[in-house]
Amino acid sequence: MWAIIKKEFKSTFFSPVGYIVIAMFLIIFSALFYVFSINNRSVDLSSIYYGTSIYGLPIITAVLTMKSFAEERSKDTEQLLFMSPRSTVSIVMGKFFAILAVIGVALVLSFIYYVLLLQCGIPSIKLVLITILGFILLSMAYISFGLLASSITESQVIAAIITLVFLMLPLFASFGDGIFSYLSLIDLFIKFSSGVISAKEVIGLLSFTVMCITLVVIIIKRRKKEG
Repeated sequence: MWAIIKKEFKSTFFSPVGYIVIAMFLIIFSALFYVFSINNRSVDLSSIYYGTSIYGLPIITAVLTMKSFAEERSKDTEQLLFMSPRSTVSIVMGKFFAILAVIGVALVLSFIYYVLLLQCGIPSIKLVLITILGFILLSMAYISFGLLASSITESQVIAAIITLVFLMLPLFASFGDGIFSYLSLIDLFIKFSSGVISAKEVIGLLSFTVMCITLVVIIIKRRKKEG
């Protein structure tokens, strides 16, 4: 699996995609930093991560995941993937962790803003770390759905649209307190941005991630048998 992670991670930065995604993250983060920290003279970074998760993470995830499996099908290289001695689970998880690593690079770079805020006060490192933990868990859930969307179509554009619509839907629709409320993944991130680690939110995000990854593995295995 490590070989796949390494290959996928490098391929992201061998193309402009990786740099565009990092730049997009930093531009959105910088804009929110100006609004929430500079204008309001606040040393709280949690609201900036929350804002980035709403306005930036869905787009970043869609861009990073859309080619994961759709590109293999459109270029007829999927059979080479199936002939690989590595297991389907290793292939899926390799792609998953490679994309998560790219987002991880962006999060590491975001610590620059923590250093900048040290000139104005002392930001709560505990709050920042808890918020980042939530951001990572949310990213995992988003990535898993993006991989699922990419696995069911050979069009990267369609995969990106499906991912964006699903991840942005909570901004325009209310699901109430029923079972469909779990479709609003961003709601599971709110407590983290407040410095609270809740078992319900952690389990909710991890369960969604596992469910989507499992579906991807099933879809790829079925297509492997048919091919």
